[in-house]
Amino acid sequence: MSLKKTNLHILSQFKDLSANAKTGVSLHCHTEHSKEMLDFVPHYADKLPVISYFWKKERKKYIEREGRDIDFTTGFWSPPLTAQQVFELERDQINRSGLDALVSLTDHDSIDANLKVQENGKAAPISLEWTVPFEFGFFHVGVHNLPKDRAVELTKTLLDFTFDEQKHNNETLREMFTMLNELPEVLVVLNHPLWDIELVGKERHKVLLKNFLKEHGKWIHAFEINGFRSWSENKAVIEMAEALNYPLVTGGDRHGCKPNTVINLTNSKTFAEFAEEIRVDKHSEVVLMPEYRQPLHSRQLQSFSEILSHYPEFPDGRQKWFDRIHFDVGDGHGVRPLSVHWYYGGPTWLRWAVWTLGVFGSPKMRPFFSIARKKKDRVPKNISKTKFEIPELHEITASLANDQPQTKTEFAA
Repeated sequence: MSLKKTNLHILSQFKDLSANAKTGVSLHCHTEHSKEMLDFVPHYADKLPVISYFWKKERKKYIEREGRDIDFTTGFWSPPLTAQQVFELERDQINRSGLDALVSLTDHDSIDANLKVQENGKAAPISLEWTVPFEFGFFHVGVHNLPKDRAVELTKTLLDFTFDEQKHNNETLREMFTMLNELPEVLVVLNHPLWDIELVGKERHKVLLKNFLKEHGKWIHAFEINGFRSWSENKAVIEMAEALNYPLVTGGDRHGCKPNTVINLTNSKTFAEFAEEIRVDKHSEVVLMPEYRQPLHSRQLQSFSEILSHYPEFPDGRQKWFDRIHFDVGDGHGVRPLSVHWYYGGPTWLRWAVWTLGVFGSPKMRPFFSIARKKKDRVPKNISKTKFEIPELHEITASLANDQPQTKTEFAA
């Protein structure tokens, strides 16, 4: 079946796109100003071969010594590249495709990168990836193109909601979304909606998402196809968007040193025009770049390798990966870079683990990941032959006052 809200292009090789549109739009990019959570570390460290053995051993020693488990919620890490470097990488990839470029940097709960780029004379929307607490979890919402004269004030209002638990209720959240929707040039995107980012389990996340969309879905302008999520998950997002009458936009979600693997196409000249196209026309044109066709786990490991690399040309305090990870070790000095405690990068086993990630993240290893990739996650060569199954979401469509035909009883694969 053909999609009603989105034209989807999948490229097998890099090509000139000027016949398709005038402008390419890169959304959802992270820079050194993004404070990334560390609370995922135990979840993944328990699963990685070899690393899990040393991790469990060190964790046990820490608990015996300190009488408590390691608290990863006190720390954060930041991507290696500056705002200007990320902006230029995204712009240059789009320009090489024969298009003018619109680049929206979206660091976690911060607009500092956008302000830096604007200080350098570049025309860039002021945007952020807003953490939205909801019930027993949270969602990431891309808020793009805040008005320049109010951006700092509006960001403060949004973050006051995020970090003040007393404000975590549906009434206050409705006020936040109403405030954003009253600004016609602002685009509000639900990023990676099917990703269990809060690690509550897929079924509980599914319930959380249903509840969120029933309460606040009318304030969301688009769902995101994410460059660092699997094809099967993105396909389910496409199907859900079609069922709920949402257009799709892309979000590369890049944290390393490579440009986004997904972009939007438009004939709009400004971001405000692009936002109107999505909000009012409710139609989009999406391109999956050739790199997206590569195995996801290989690309993820390559990104980890870039994040954990040493960059001697960087300023002091940003060169080593353990300069860019901040943690409270419980010594009374609060959150500080790990380089304060580690001169060589931590215990030997950890340095070997970092080296191993680098080896597996090499593009030379991609054939092995291709063989292991599940069939459902192999990106199709021809989108016209892809079978999309539209789920029935009556509870949500009723709350959105939407009356779309649906044909399948399952919420999402």
